[in-house]
Amino acid sequence: MKATGIVRRIDDLGRVVIPKEIRRTMRIREGDPLEIFTDRDGEVIFKKYSPIGELTAFAAQYAETLHKTCDLSVVICDRDSVVASAGVPKKEYSEKRLSDELENIIESRSLYTHRDDEQKWSPLKDGSSHYVSCAMPIISEGDIVGCVASLCSADKNTMPDPVEIKLVQTAAGFLGRQLEG
Repeated sequence: MKATGIVRRIDDLGRVVIPKEIRRTMRIREGDPLEIFTDRDGEVIFKKYSPIGELTAFAAQYAETLHKTCDLSVVICDRDSVVASAGVPKKEYSEKRLSDELENIIESRSLYTHRDDEQKWSPLKDGSSHYVSCAMPIISEGDIVGCVASLCSADKNTMPDPVEIKLVQTAAGFLGRQLEG
């Protein structure tokens, strides 16, 4: 654990403010759920909660199925990083931070499809060997929890076909429903 040197007091309602610098660094936004852990040494640990993280094994199987049956390269993400992938190098994508462009797609709450006349967007912050062909945010109980994106090799320049679009929309809808109630 890394010490920040910042000390905050608990108010009379039991609240503590997480400093803006830490929220920015850890990408904690207003309304984000945090898990609270305690350990034997008396430490209280806050961790960003990822609902999609609860479905990691299931999401990985779904991604593998899309890849094997439809030959799609797919990533399934929470709001910050990739939680499952198939058809792309696992080491390159596993738990990597999302690019600002993919985060914007997620925040838009609507389907994104690449067009031939627009710039190719990497799904990852540090770049990758693929670009986003089609992406659909995962919404559960009205909250954005992540996205499903199909990827295309950076050396290809093709628009997603209607079947690919429907598969990505179906996967996002299905995963969103798995998290409900």
